[in-house]
Amino acid sequence: METIACIHTDLPSKFGVPRQSGLVKDLKGRIVFMPKFRDPEALRGLEDFSHIWLIWEFSRARCEHWSPTVRPPRLGGNIRLGVFATRSPFRPNSMGLSCVRLEKVLLHGEEGPELHVSGIDLMDGTPIFDIKPYVPYADCHPEAKGGFTTTLADVTLEVEFPERWRARFTEDQQAALVGILSRDPRPHYHRDPGRVYGMPFAGYDIRFRVQDGTAEVVEAVKLEA
Repeated sequence: METIACIHTDLPSKFGVPRQSGLVKDLKGRIVFMPKFRDPEALRGLEDFSHIWLIWEFSRARCEHWSPTVRPPRLGGNIRLGVFATRSPFRPNSMGLSCVRLEKVLLHGEEGPELHVSGIDLMDGTPIFDIKPYVPYADCHPEAKGGFTTTLADVTLEVEFPERWRARFTEDQQAALVGILSRDPRPHYHRDPGRVYGMPFAGYDIRFRVQDGTAEVVEAVKLEA
């Protein structure tokens, strides 16, 4: 398969990337096509859809040997399930699937056609193999069962984001960062209330800690280019 595009986001590492698409609706990305695929005609009619499917590569999770079982982080990393019963990045083929909101179709950007999307769960630079429209009558299944995920509490954190750090980001970035922190990006086996975690975001190292159900941003340090 050929890479047709890549996505640009504010998340250069996997720490902080939402566990599923659509969880942080304010987190945005820009999809830029490879030169071979920069034909506006390929996007004709796409603007009539509100959501799209992205088929992409776990480009930083390649492994030489696959395992039939994995340990989902949401189960604390202590329980093994079949790889095909999870969305683990460590798969026989390192492919991901995300449903994202299509905010804008830009046919003539500086680098050719661009798609502006939100609700992403992809790192900066993630290669994309294909794009398909989300079709509600076929893709939506309200009666669907969620397996082990239905037993997990969807707990969100309060977020304290002091103005002295907040002012360094655009309003969209502020909303996205609050959304990420509210979903608790820490591994589920890390629950040290005294620990300060670091997460790269939009050119800054976001340092935060979690205590008593609140994620507090304690510092935002500019990263060197």
